[in-house]
Amino acid sequence: MFYNNELQFFCDTLKKNHIGVSFASLGDPLIQIFGKSFEPMFTSIDPEGMTVGNFLPVLEPNIVYKMTDSFSFSYIYFLLPEMPSKTVFFIGPYIHSQFSHVQLLEIGEKNGIQPKNQSIFEKFFQSFPVITGENPIFSMLEVLGERIWGRSAFTMVDVNKENSTPASPIIDEFDDVLVNMKNMEMRYECENEMIEAVKLGQLHKAGSLLSKFSAQDFEMRAADPLRNMKNYCIIMNTLLRKAAENGGVHPIYLDSVSSGFAKKIEQFSSVGETPDMMMEMFRAYCRLVRKHSINEYSPLVQKVIVMIDSNISANLALSSLAAEQKVSPGYLSTVFKKETGKSITEYIREKRIKHAAHLLATTHLQIQTVALHCGIMDVQYFSKIFKKEMGKPPKEYRDGIKKN
Repeated sequence: MFYNNELQFFCDTLKKNHIGVSFASLGDPLIQIFGKSFEPMFTSIDPEGMTVGNFLPVLEPNIVYKMTDSFSFSYIYFLLPEMPSKTVFFIGPYIHSQFSHVQLLEIGEKNGIQPKNQSIFEKFFQSFPVITGENPIFSMLEVLGERIWGRSAFTMVDVNKENSTPASPIIDEFDDVLVNMKNMEMRYECENEMIEAVKLGQLHKAGSLLSKFSAQDFEMRAADPLRNMKNYCIIMNTLLRKAAENGGVHPIYLDSVSSGFAKKIEQFSSVGETPDMMMEMFRAYCRLVRKHSINEYSPLVQKVIVMIDSNISANLALSSLAAEQKVSPGYLSTVFKKETGKSITEYIREKRIKHAAHLLATTHLQIQTVALHCGIMDVQYFSKIFKKEMGKPPKEYRDGIKKN
């Protein structure tokens, strides 16, 4: 064949990308294309008795066909010229995108997959490569067609469409948009619900909101499904961070959480990890709002709270805090007590003891070092107020944590 080198190069490229390639005559059994691993999936047809010619709805020379079957598996096929018999070149099966568990259940039911075989079917289904319309394989296929038949001597036909040559590419594109519009609207609505829930710290809504998401809800903006989902997780990290900020959380708390999730997102290795990541982000930002929201306070009190929380070991004397805000100590003390229900001294003491309890439970720091990290220079005074707040002295508290 005059095009043998080009065809071989194309086949080698497909195989490198784990995309199935096969050659078959019209009379060959269908199982020759799919292989024995596909056999358990068929219940509605007899793969042993079905031929390649029976399976193909249409086949004419000089045409490259694209087809998707009832299993949502896709194929590309065409007749090879200058062959002694009618030889069909097959690419596939492949899938256009990852499918959710629910979608695979529906596909299984539609095609007679027994429930006992559903898990096998899903693993089998997910083993196929994902090829989107942006994949360079399609450009290579077009070049191969030009080499075999000449630049304008062949066409590409989608056999699943009623009209193989749409009247206008714009109309065809608009039809695709209409099909996806409802899914897009639902996704945006769900995102807005998540943002509002995080803003209010509504942890209880995590399950109901995140159950609405699946990989299929997202437009494939990257050829790699994993990269695509990572990009969406990055977007959600940003949206939820802003939601928590609107919920009254100062950026000083948000920054470390947001940065931590950015690293985690890049580290996950499969699309299946996406739901857990979304759940973790939602809960984390909700907890920040519940713990650190200061929306109900005046700007003056908000600034003082952030100063205290962000550096609990610093000099937090009332006079220093007041001087920082350019108000009198008496005025600051009155406003703070009125809005929070606590004096500044009480608020600082509670924060320091909570921080001390955290350090005692999670580190091996000496007790005097823990006291210093909490802004208390006198370890005996530290032990006294810690016991008053927590019911136990620091050492006994730590020992109890270890036992539990």
